[in-house]
Amino acid sequence: MSSTAEQMRAWQGPALFTYGFRPFFLGAAVWAVLIMLLWVPMMSGAVTLPTAFDPVSWHAHEFLFGYLSAVVAGFLLTAVPNWTGRMPIVGWPLAALFALWLMGRTAVSFSLFLPPFLVAVADLALPLALCLVLAREIVAGKNWRNLIVLAMLAVFMLANGLFHWEASMGAQAAQGHGLRLGLGAGVMMIAVIGGRIVPSFTRNWLVQKGGGRLPVPPMQTFDKVALLVLLAALLLWVFWPDHPATGSALLLAGLAHGVRLVRWAGYRTAAEPLLAILHLAYALVPLGALAIGADVLWPGTFGAAAAQHLWMAGAIGLMTLAVMTRATLGHTGWPLHAGSGTVGIYVAVAVAVLARVAAGVWPSEAGWLHMIAGLGWIAGFGGFVLAYGPLLLRLPPDKRRAG
Repeated sequence: MSSTAEQMRAWQGPALFTYGFRPFFLGAAVWAVLIMLLWVPMMSGAVTLPTAFDPVSWHAHEFLFGYLSAVVAGFLLTAVPNWTGRMPIVGWPLAALFALWLMGRTAVSFSLFLPPFLVAVADLALPLALCLVLAREIVAGKNWRNLIVLAMLAVFMLANGLFHWEASMGAQAAQGHGLRLGLGAGVMMIAVIGGRIVPSFTRNWLVQKGGGRLPVPPMQTFDKVALLVLLAALLLWVFWPDHPATGSALLLAGLAHGVRLVRWAGYRTAAEPLLAILHLAYALVPLGALAIGADVLWPGTFGAAAAQHLWMAGAIGLMTLAVMTRATLGHTGWPLHAGSGTVGIYVAVAVAVLARVAAGVWPSEAGWLHMIAGLGWIAGFGGFVLAYGPLLLRLPPDKRRAG
């Protein structure tokens, strides 16, 4: 095949498997809703899943390693062909990768009936396959600058394996090294990849508007220093989460990435929510670092879980939602503009994040705040399924297969 369009026309199966973002973005959003719909009754004891994980660990694992792995897969399978100039994976190979993700979700949810090793193998199958695909494409395309993405993906896979090991040993894995390492890898993905796309997308849009201050180009010396500071702080947090040096490093990383964000002229994007949400989501990286660092140095400032959710639900939840909406619009032929429905799903998830953090700060009000957080999350990702699902399930008119 000489082009992506020819590959899409040659595939005679469902339109869902004509590009990597389609099955994985839709699957991720549906899973995000199901996780929350199950989580609320699980906490009250009304629902019990046949999983070997305790309820909190299942919830944390399935958001971080279930939901996020699907978004990462959809993003990479769509972006890597642009990075390397090679053809995307479509058709049955893409369907097989998606089946690996479904296999992982099923194995974890029914892990009570399966050996822990088998559960881990099933869950790690997709990230391992992604690592192999990404390595092949980087080598074939001589795209060495993205070896850092492969390294972050490999660390994310390692963290998932460590989470499974800790859970199998009877530890509360939601508070273990695997969770922190996986979350740290996710934050670094946002810092590295977001640090490329946010200023670039912003610059392109502002140039079209004409005049005014433009973002500083990505990956300048300051950006590289800020990334190294964040990496050091995250490594300290993974291995010594309560040490004062960790708290100080996180505060420094938060300040550095706050300055980095200011350099991208985000205040000029208010007229286009599709861009503004990228800046807001990235802002939760430094805010999360500052909150976790403050809670390490002055315990009880925010509550460890509440501070951590600035990264988990906030930076990861909002950034992935922002990327999914933008990529879906761009790759299905729609204008890069956020309508009222898209703005609504952004607001719903932002409210969910605020409510979840507030529940940690004011534990006496946690009951109704948790309820608002859950409803906001379901509304946001459920809204994505309703608004963007039809775009993901069918081809645009000018790209449909002839005959």
